[in-house]
Amino acid sequence: MNPAIQNKNYVLPNLVTIMGLFCGFYSIIASLKGNYTHAASATLVAFIFDGMDGKIARLMNATSDFGIQLDSLSDLVSFGVAPGILVYKWALEPYGRLGWMAAFLFVACGALRLARFNVMTKKIDPRYFIGLPIPAAAGVVAASVLFVKDQFGDPESITLPIWFTLTIYILAFLMVSNVRYYSGKTLFQQKSYNVLVMFVLLIFVVGLIPEISLFVLSVGYALSGLLLAAFKKLKHPSGQTEDDFSEQM
Repeated sequence: MNPAIQNKNYVLPNLVTIMGLFCGFYSIIASLKGNYTHAASATLVAFIFDGMDGKIARLMNATSDFGIQLDSLSDLVSFGVAPGILVYKWALEPYGRLGWMAAFLFVACGALRLARFNVMTKKIDPRYFIGLPIPAAAGVVAASVLFVKDQFGDPESITLPIWFTLTIYILAFLMVSNVRYYSGKTLFQQKSYNVLVMFVLLIFVVGLIPEISLFVLSVGYALSGLLLAAFKKLKHPSGQTEDDFSEQM
């Protein structure tokens, strides 16, 4: 057995990763039973575990190749397969082949996004992600379910319009695109009182109106990369901007 796996320091971060995987599996079961609200909530809980495992591993000096691979496999289930099944059962099933192909493309592009991240993680600017992160794409799906429940009633009894299928195709495209998204990794490295105040206000708003705020935040982040790209295009119309992903390859 790999000595890294035998080290007891590696148990806790990998256990947290497994908890995220469990949330993804539970989300799949809930979706198959038609309980879309529970499925969406489980995806959001998996998001929390996904944010914790890496930080715990770094704090305990317990990062390993095994943990990285396990995290990617967990992410594919929790943020690829689980939301793909959720969105198909909830919104895309009435549209036949167009619907299930959209769900498949979401999962496939999520897998490609994870593979590219693992290959390029040490070669790109840490301030940015290249392409929409798969947890963020899953967050749009999960937050949409909770938003519909809050604003329109039981999501199990609501048929969404066909244009929602296009939304899933767009999310899939953004995951494998070269669009840059702010990673937030350097946010808390700034010794600024204003950052702390903004974080507290964000927690307050999410706690006050969780369904609406999570929906706005998830959709807003998905759009932020496109807005950033448009801003840079206007600022540098000649195309002389930062090196893109293809140049770094």
